Amino acid sequence: MKIQNSGFLSIEQLQDQYLNQNKAAVPVKSTDGRSFQEILESSQNRSAGEVKFSKHAAGRLADRNIELTSGQMERLQEGTQRAQQKGIKESLVIVDQLAFIVNIPNSTVVTAMNQNDAVENVFTNIDGAVII
Repeated sequence: MKIQNSGFLSIEQLQDQYLNQNKAAVPVKSTDGRSFQEILESSQNRSAGEVKFSKHAAGRLADRNIELTSGQMERLQEGTQRAQQKGIKESLVIVDQLAFIVNIPNSTVVTAMNQNDAVENVFTNIDGAVII
């Protein structure tokens, strides 16, 4: 039964429209021209030791005027890798006079402080520490 001039499609029309399509799927591109698949693959190919900073940690670094040298960044990455090898999930990584709380599965620095800001020297919610 087809309803004519009602603005609704019949079942047969819907079947033809959706089931008999021969169109190839067109990948959606991001603003920089890369497809989702390309972005996903590039993020998966990122090196395992690469450490990211959360928005909170980046703010703490800026507020406390902490600037990391390339050597300190390498040692932070090394400490993160060591913690991962030991099965630590939330780690305190100490590099020189700087302390970082790192979420190891995500390789993300959650917060950062220097010796002056660690007045109490008490760190909670960690299950391991690495001193580099």
